[in-house]
Amino acid sequence: MTPTFIITLIALLLFTFGLKKTFKMPKNVCLLFMVQPLSFSVYPVMVFIGGILSSQIAPDPSLSTLPLTVVILSIGLASIPAAMTAKKFGRRNATLIGFSVSIAGSILAMFAALYSLFWLLVGASLCLGISLSFVQQLRFAAIESANHEDDATTALSVLMFAGVFAAWLGPELVVVTRHWLGSPQGFAGTFLGLAIMVSVAMMLMSQFKDTTLQASETYPEPRPLGTIAKQPIFIIAIITGVLGYSLMSYIMTATPISMHQIDGHSLGDTKWVIQSHISAMYLPSIFTPWLVKRLGLKNMLMSGVVIFAVVALIALAGKELMHYWWALLLLGIGWNFLFLTGTLLLSQSYLPGENHKVQAVNDFLLFFIQGLFSLLAGWLLFVVDWDMVVYVSLPFMAILLMTSLAYYWLERAKL
Repeated sequence: MTPTFIITLIALLLFTFGLKKTFKMPKNVCLLFMVQPLSFSVYPVMVFIGGILSSQIAPDPSLSTLPLTVVILSIGLASIPAAMTAKKFGRRNATLIGFSVSIAGSILAMFAALYSLFWLLVGASLCLGISLSFVQQLRFAAIESANHEDDATTALSVLMFAGVFAAWLGPELVVVTRHWLGSPQGFAGTFLGLAIMVSVAMMLMSQFKDTTLQASETYPEPRPLGTIAKQPIFIIAIITGVLGYSLMSYIMTATPISMHQIDGHSLGDTKWVIQSHISAMYLPSIFTPWLVKRLGLKNMLMSGVVIFAVVALIALAGKELMHYWWALLLLGIGWNFLFLTGTLLLSQSYLPGENHKVQAVNDFLLFFIQGLFSLLAGWLLFVVDWDMVVYVSLPFMAILLMTSLAYYWLERAKL
């Protein structure tokens, strides 16, 4: 094992201990803090090697982003079943089901890498995406596990910060396990390593205690989804979350292929850029509870939009290593602001008892549309070029800007 991999695991344990002893976080939140990076490592692994492995075994190079696209689309398609499973069986049991699917997908991907079976890799990606729809539900479990409603921002930020460890564990797992099984293209051992990591996450998640939210006495019957969806706060939350996540995934998906396969940057440099990006997605969560109190959600939303605009300028400035690094670093920070803002705004749009169906609709839209953006990125990259990938993102950034201004107007109207 590499020193970085071991250090990351030790740091994860130390942070978890600190959350419990120093910050008095609930046991559920501490468990989720360990479970989330172990189970979510599937995603950075697929971002890092999915396109590279696919480009080696796919019948057509333009299909190289298909496995990652399938992962993202299946997260969206499975989000409603995942939320309804959690409603019926509880967060713990639903998550254990999702982790079982993740282990199955990892084993299928292992055989796909061993025998260069592209379509088996696509099938494995479907399983991995389904499992990640359950992992995505953990952020709502963290909010529900907060001791008080005012602690929801902190609980969500803690769980998002755990993604930093996934950012390092996933790519380092590739380095540690790549040649375990000696497949022609490598990477078969990586998927075996993923199965082992998710198995550990399953054991930890079995200790999670479900928190049941009762419907409010004021609203004994949940409102129709159409009524909820007409609220301006719901619309702003959906646009913020969906476009913020989709644009991030769109640029991120194209980056490893553009860097390594087209521009000839080394695998090590590509790994560094992806690790930096995913770290930047979650590291700001240390400060976001303070930033939310200091700036307010409307300024957090606007800050995320401005950062995305800077990303586009840097990405168009050149294709050297530092252009990619700065663009992806800022892309992660901008996503963090937008995703946290969208999630917290969404929680303001529903009442107790309405949470599962609203969360399900949100995640379906978020990940399904994100998957379409991911597929578009691969097509544009091979048919046109990197610059066109960036240019196509600009109108959607403009929509985010208008959404931010609409939220400013909505908040001002309340005064």
